[in-house]
Amino acid sequence: MDSLPKLTMTLKGIPMEKKGFTIWFTGLSCSGKTTLAQALVGKLRKRGLNKIEILDGDVVRTHLSKGLGFSKEDRDTNIKRIGFVCKLLSRNGVIAIAAAISPYREIRDYNRKEIGDFIEVYCKCSLNVCIERDVKGLYKKALAGEIKNYTGIDDPYEEPLNPEVVLETDRETTEESAAKIMQKLESLDYIPAEEEVYTPEEEEKVKKRLKEWGYME
Repeated sequence: MDSLPKLTMTLKGIPMEKKGFTIWFTGLSCSGKTTLAQALVGKLRKRGLNKIEILDGDVVRTHLSKGLGFSKEDRDTNIKRIGFVCKLLSRNGVIAIAAAISPYREIRDYNRKEIGDFIEVYCKCSLNVCIERDVKGLYKKALAGEIKNYTGIDDPYEEPLNPEVVLETDRETTEESAAKIMQKLESLDYIPAEEEVYTPEEEEKVKKRLKEWGYME
C-alpha cells in the first residue's frame, strides 16, 4: 500500500468522560516545579482539558496547612493533606497538579498508593543552580544557620527511585520539560494524542485510496 497520512478518528459533538489523575512535581526548592506546573496547564487546556487544579506547596501551607512547622512529622502531614485533596479531585474527573518539595520518598509513595492514578515528575536540578535562582534568599539564610531544617542544606531530599518523568531543569527549557511530560501522559493514555491537521489535498488523497480499497463508495 502507498503511504498515507495517519488517520485520526474523533467523535465530534459527543461528550466523553475524562479520567482524573494526579501529576506530582517533586524536587528541591527553586527547581522549577511551580513554573512547569503552570506551563503544563496551558498545554493541557489546548487539548481541551479544562478541569485542572494546581496545589502549590507554598500556597497550601498558607491555607490548608497553616500552623504546621518544618519538622519531619509536620512535613509528612502537609504532604498527606495535599495528597488527600489530589485524591478527591482525581476521583471526580479533575487533573490535580501538585507542586511541592515533598522531600521524603515514603510519603510520596504513600500518596501514590492512595491516589492510584499518580504520575511522579522529578524536577532534577543541581543545588548550586537552585541557590542561584533563589530570589528570596532562603538558601543563603539556611547556609548561614538562620533557617533550620531546610531541604537540601541541613535536611535531606530523597530522590524518587522510579519516577514516571525526570526533568533536568538546569539543562532543559521550560518548553522542553513540559513537552516531555505531555509525551509521557500520552504514552500512559491519560490524555489523547494531539490531532494532526491535514490539508484538503491530503484528505482527498486519503478518500481516493479508501475508495480504491473498497472502504468508501
